[in-house]
Amino acid sequence: MKEFFQVLDIDTVLAFKTRFPKVESEVVQLDQALGRVLADNIVAGGDIPGFNRATMDGFAVQAASTFGASEQNPAYLTIAGSVNMGQAPGFSIGPGQAARIATGGMLPPGADCVVMVEHTDTIDDSTVEIHRSQAPGQNMVAGNEDVSKGQRVLAKGRRLRPQEIGILAACGYGELMVYRRPRVGIISTGDEVVPIDTVPEPGRIRDINSHALAALLRDNGAEPVFYGIVGDSYRDLFAHCRKALVESDMVLISGGSSVGMRDLTLDALQALEQSRILVHGISIRPGKPTILAQCGSKAFWGLPGHVASAMVVFMVVVRPFLEHLCGQTAIPPLRVSARLTRNLVSVQGRVGFVRVRLVHQDGEYWAEPILGQSGLIHTMVEADGLVAIDMNCEGLEKGELVEVRLI
Repeated sequence: MKEFFQVLDIDTVLAFKTRFPKVESEVVQLDQALGRVLADNIVAGGDIPGFNRATMDGFAVQAASTFGASEQNPAYLTIAGSVNMGQAPGFSIGPGQAARIATGGMLPPGADCVVMVEHTDTIDDSTVEIHRSQAPGQNMVAGNEDVSKGQRVLAKGRRLRPQEIGILAACGYGELMVYRRPRVGIISTGDEVVPIDTVPEPGRIRDINSHALAALLRDNGAEPVFYGIVGDSYRDLFAHCRKALVESDMVLISGGSSVGMRDLTLDALQALEQSRILVHGISIRPGKPTILAQCGSKAFWGLPGHVASAMVVFMVVVRPFLEHLCGQTAIPPLRVSARLTRNLVSVQGRVGFVRVRLVHQDGEYWAEPILGQSGLIHTMVEADGLVAIDMNCEGLEKGELVEVRLI
């Protein structure tokens, strides 16, 4: 029977990620850049919006011309002209003058604020009555208020969301340099595993893990590559591992990492060229029998066969490696505070990750543990997050405030 190497804590395992290089970069069009990771800093070539711009319909004025104005004591200003949308005004504003302007229009030189139309009355074609005092900068944005020329707008390593796509468009970036999507191979193992389009015979189960892991990979910016299901054959497993290693940037094997006579993953990984086992056992529950091998410059993972275990290990341990591979700056998982609905007992010596659903009650969140074996996929479906129990803690008490890592 194969024994675990020295079980390592999570932080020690995560420190290994620096041993693996990032993927190469490539140029993509802006409309294809959503979800990609920047490979260069983005610097603004000019001010945005580039001119003083009205944020309300009304009149562009000098604020000093309105000081003291009120309903009972309005200020009377001379209308010097109107601003046409999309055009620079051909006149300026001096003391005691105003210009008609619509939202988005360019303020004439001399104007330093906009009076909302609701606070004005037009007396005739040449005179407007102002009912409220204004401050400089009110109801407008300055020409460099959004972005200044030469400003670093986005940093290398940032994953692009819709809002980043918007600011890149504002800066005129039609194409940009990003890291390519890593190709991550997925291998499922076990004589009992069958394809999802097959009706399982007694004693067999559909290949849940490949598809769940592929979805996690896509959700984190990688391109999953399926290498099929491998039965309990060392020769077949080694051949699949070698092929996946050549064609992928990282490989995930699901199953075959626990201690046992029939577990062949460790043997196959050790036999690969330039292979070194970095981890065989992590102080995490579920997921203790996780393997990490370094094969040349690539990470090769042996994940547990139980689907919940495999997904928890991915979220807690594999994801940071994938972020590093993608060139992405690490982002802590989103967390919310909640109170436990019941006592939780934990095994000391391992960090326990308990699946919970969130319930909002009496103005705060409560975390309701979802109990079940790690081979039950419904426990992940029903979960909103994970609660970590420290490896030196015997458990948590009902009503205790905990942090829920959203999933």
